[in-house]
Amino acid sequence: MVVYKVVEVNPVTEELLEETLNVWTAKGWHFDGMQFVTRESSRRPSMAFVIFTREQEGA
Repeated sequence: MVVYKVVEVNPVTEELLEETLNVWTAKGWHFDGMQFVTRESSRRPSMAFVIFTREQEGA
C-alpha cells in the first residue's frame, strides 16, 4: 500500500526546496510532486507543498 507525506515549505526559496527534497528522500521517501500557492497580487509563490510517497512497511 502506498502512503503519502506532504511537507509545507514556507517561505519558498531554492535552498528550502532543496533541503526538503534531500532530507525526505534520504529518509526513504520518493518525490511525487510539488504544488505552489500564489496570491493574485504576486506571481512569486507564498508557500509550496512537496509530496512524497513510499510503500508501507509490511504491506
